[in-house]
Amino acid sequence: MTNNRAHIIRKYGPEIEEMVRAIRKWITESSAEISNEEMLCRCEDAFFSSDIAAKAGSYETVTVIDGMYRRLTSRYGILAELLDDPEINEIMVNGPGRIYVEKNRSLHIIDDAFTSVSELEEMIRMFAADVHREINEANPIVDARLPSGYRINGVLRNVALNGPILTIRKFREKEIEMDELVGCASLSVQCAKDLAALVRCGYNIFISGGTSSGKTTFLNALTAFIGSGERVITIEDSAELVISHIENKVQMECRAANSIGKGEVSMTQLIRTSLRMRPDRIIVGEVRGREVIDMIQAMNTGHDGSMSTGHGNSIKGMLNRLETMYLSDSNVSIGSVRNQIANAIDIFIHLKRDSKGNRRVEEVAEMTGYDGTEYSLNYLYRAGLDGKIRPTGNGLIDRERLIRGGCGSMLAGTSGEAGEKS
Repeated sequence: MTNNRAHIIRKYGPEIEEMVRAIRKWITESSAEISNEEMLCRCEDAFFSSDIAAKAGSYETVTVIDGMYRRLTSRYGILAELLDDPEINEIMVNGPGRIYVEKNRSLHIIDDAFTSVSELEEMIRMFAADVHREINEANPIVDARLPSGYRINGVLRNVALNGPILTIRKFREKEIEMDELVGCASLSVQCAKDLAALVRCGYNIFISGGTSSGKTTFLNALTAFIGSGERVITIEDSAELVISHIENKVQMECRAANSIGKGEVSMTQLIRTSLRMRPDRIIVGEVRGREVIDMIQAMNTGHDGSMSTGHGNSIKGMLNRLETMYLSDSNVSIGSVRNQIANAIDIFIHLKRDSKGNRRVEEVAEMTGYDGTEYSLNYLYRAGLDGKIRPTGNGLIDRERLIRGGCGSMLAGTSGEAGEKS
């Protein structure tokens, strides 16, 4: 006998499901409101009347009754406690028997389980129904934002070899501030001040990094330095940005096609329509495909101070990915693409998540041009072997907007050298 809760739930899974179904039927037929105390008593009665009561040990008895109670008192069942925990920012369910969470920047396995594949798939379907999405064998993947703001991704067992997969990413209701990122050593005080000046003065900024490196969080922190009197359009696949200090803002979100393939609203469509909304700045949550063409063109047509993010393993790697995304839906020459990218994006910021879960700024570079062969990058900050970001000594070359914005003394550097070519 083991005192492992996940093992016990899986061991008595069919019996738990049967008892829960019976109690739900009783709830449906009952006209009176049922208190939590009455629900617990009903769970206890159901257990001690079942065939497993005689063979279950004391810890198994408590675990099974508690498992039934949690499934009956919250529509989110065993996930309710994890969703309510403010220190947990991601929940990862790898099949019915393996639940992981990211808490305090590290992964932990949870001693709990779903009773069966069916119960987990029913949970995924419930999340999909909450956002009017359909998930079935013909459409086995759902990716959506819940009304609570949580981002969910569900995959059914017909395409997930180790069982249904459910991933829930939780986002803070209050935007994170740059001071908090400085406090957790994501970047230095001076780097934060310099980036704030670049945002205020209208430099186009692109943030790159790997999965879960904190790109959206960092983008949200940078938006705090946008002037409150500006008109800002945000475009995201699933709305995650929280910009509370700007009143004149428009927030738009992509929409997937319905079950018959109608109603899709792509990021490309939203970027194009945003240009007709008289924006001062356009913020694109993340570019993954052909929408990069419209984003680059928007940055090249006078929308100074626009920002976006993308997946890349370095600034140079991100440049290669931007080219690939652009060329995948365009017949323009590689030279023309590079020239447009060099003219559109002023500042690149690269983030990295290390093996301990710490998210840090790894590189900050100024795009200074394209000479027909290579990009010219002026690295302003780079992380050392200890992971700490430090100034390179290079000053910002394009200082016109800094001076116009009253920040001429920022990013002066010590050498004024132009860094390196890419």
